[in-house]
Amino acid sequence: SVLGRIGALGGDKVAWAKETIDAGFHALEQQLASVPGRSDEDTCCVGSAVTLADIALVPQVYNAKRFEVDMDQFPLISKVHAHLETLEAFKKAHPSVQPDAPADA
Repeated sequence: SVLGRIGALGGDKVAWAKETIDAGFHALEQQLASVPGRSDEDTCCVGSAVTLADIALVPQVYNAKRFEVDMDQFPLISKVHAHLETLEAFKKAHPSVQPDAPADA
């Protein structure tokens, strides 16, 4: 894994992960804000229907929380993620409910 390789090279895996996620989320937050026709009622990345963007977002937010990224700086990402967490399909797919989930998932 990338984190394993960074650690093997003597790098700070957590600092690298936080920095990388933070940079990506700053870019994504700008993209979400610029979606044409975006309104306060939108609950997903693009409008109010789940798209592939939403499916990809959830595990990224999971990792961001795992590495203690300050999600307060990403209000749109946080709003979308909060909504997605209420949907049954996302609840069933959460890492913590998978049969092989580690105890700290």
